Amino acid sequence: MPRKPPLDDAALLAGGPADYGRFYRRHEAAVLAYFLRRTGRPDVAADLTAETFVRALAGRGRFAPERGEPRGWLFGIAHNVLSTSLESGRVENETRLRLGVPALALTDDDLARIDELTGVDATAALADLPDEQREAIAARVLDGGGYDEIAAALRCSESVVRQRVSRGLRTLRTRLEDRR
Repeated sequence: MPRKPPLDDAALLAGGPADYGRFYRRHEAAVLAYFLRRTGRPDVAADLTAETFVRALAGRGRFAPERGEPRGWLFGIAHNVLSTSLESGRVENETRLRLGVPALALTDDDLARIDELTGVDATAALADLPDEQREAIAARVLDGGGYDEIAAALRCSESVVRQRVSRGLRTLRTRLEDRR
């Protein structure tokens, strides 16, 4: 029996749930990498990716092939999701909530899969940082601590904590970009 040729992205968007699943799998790694490069945080990148695909699912009826390729349309949504997130300081979940899609809870396996999909080992890059920077980043970025409480715990000033976080994130960003 001859194999059917793979559907193009526009056909997948116009198709049923299984087709949308194929569209998602086809573009998931690229969208995730886009967000990871811009945020430097696998958990935030995963949330933004989920929100992008939920919005694409909700709006796929509005996709117009004559206005461009589905991949460009998807990355336009991704750009808007990122912009909204940066403006509000958090990932928006309105579309996810409206459609009843459960919240994303990442396990260590999920984070390892993000590293695998994007070709980045963020855990190893973080481990390579000096202890002071790694501790400050973990307390601020991973644990969500305030600069004042981190400074008290680390027995230093808030400005020192801010420097450690800033320098560590800058080093991480440079290392991760060099590894690509």
